[in-house]
Amino acid sequence: MSPFEPTAFEHVQAFAISLALGLLIGLERERKPDPKAGLRTFALVGMFGCLSALLAEKTDSGWILAVGLLAVAGMMLTAVTIDPPDDGDPPTTSIVALMICYGLGAAVWFGYGALAVMAAIATTALLYFKTQLHGITRALTHKDLISILQFAALSFVILPILPDIDYGPFDTLNPHQIWWMVVLISGVSLAGYAALRIAGSEHGAPMIGFFGGLVSSTATTMVFARHARAKVDLVRTATVVILLANLMVTLRLLLMSAVVAPRLLASLAIVLGPGLVLGLVVTVLGWRGLLAGPALPMPEVRNPTELKTAISFGLFYAAVLFLSAWLESIAGSKGLYAVALTSGLTDVDAITLSSLRLHNLERLTDQQAVVSIALATLSNLVFKSGLVLAIGGATLARRTWPGLIAIGIGIGAGIFLLPA
Repeated sequence: MSPFEPTAFEHVQAFAISLALGLLIGLERERKPDPKAGLRTFALVGMFGCLSALLAEKTDSGWILAVGLLAVAGMMLTAVTIDPPDDGDPPTTSIVALMICYGLGAAVWFGYGALAVMAAIATTALLYFKTQLHGITRALTHKDLISILQFAALSFVILPILPDIDYGPFDTLNPHQIWWMVVLISGVSLAGYAALRIAGSEHGAPMIGFFGGLVSSTATTMVFARHARAKVDLVRTATVVILLANLMVTLRLLLMSAVVAPRLLASLAIVLGPGLVLGLVVTVLGWRGLLAGPALPMPEVRNPTELKTAISFGLFYAAVLFLSAWLESIAGSKGLYAVALTSGLTDVDAITLSSLRLHNLERLTDQQAVVSIALATLSNLVFKSGLVLAIGGATLARRTWPGLIAIGIGIGAGIFLLPA
């Protein structure tokens, strides 16, 4: 009788994947001037984790895995104690990376190969982008950290405890769904705010307009209208920033539809798409004469995840949701459109999310939901056009209004293109 059992392909595959993951992480560690654990060490530790998992499974003893992990950690601790690294990189990073490599090898044996591969790539990226990550961390202000912590509280503390039950005479007020919309808006705003902080003013008008529109197109419009009035040289720059910020509104609404009501995305794209295209054409034509100048002023945006702001938006959204359902029930689409035109003057997100929510509840048809969002967007464009004239003056208005009007004309044409 042969002392060797036939080896299944999946077992060979598990060891091969463990070896590959160790080589991937070790490849990054090998770049260090004096690595205590490099390419070969990480590859061997990956296979050691897989072998330990095999023995633990066959002997039904989890202690084998635990002892193996302690052995890996002890080996690295001994190595860095005898010969400390002199490159300024703390040895704890390599120790933890080696322990993760061991764990990934074990995970592969237990059937979590895809997860182990993703974790290995993430680990390698974290190790490789050390300088960039440290630079981002140092650039964070107290306000930035507070924003991140508040968003975490909104998402992982408040949201899970809210009941997912419909209340109200129209069964439209669901605390969990309402707060989920708050988290969605806060997340988009925080992402834009973070990108704006990282990009900085040195990357010019396109970056500021793009990310400023994600955070708040109204705030970006007001800030650059004010700067354009104070400094004539910034009029053309302000024009590009304001137009890009307002173009971002259409992309922001499409993003929200993709998350909240994916079935409505195609219909909404038919309406908002022409506005985006026409507005972009006018913006590009105005961009051609933009000259390089001094660093641009950054829009001062308030904390996008402040609890007071989140609660205010949640209450406003709930009010618009209830009012839309009530007026639609007694006045049909005319009542809904009246709410859209009114609420769109100050905030287009609330009526958009309420329309998407009512569409999901089958209270609104595709056409009613899309037209209400389009009317709110047009109302918001009119409001910001007035801001440009009142704050920025006639010169800025003459430059920005063609682009804003082009967006409005495109959206208006999209409404007529929408199938009944």
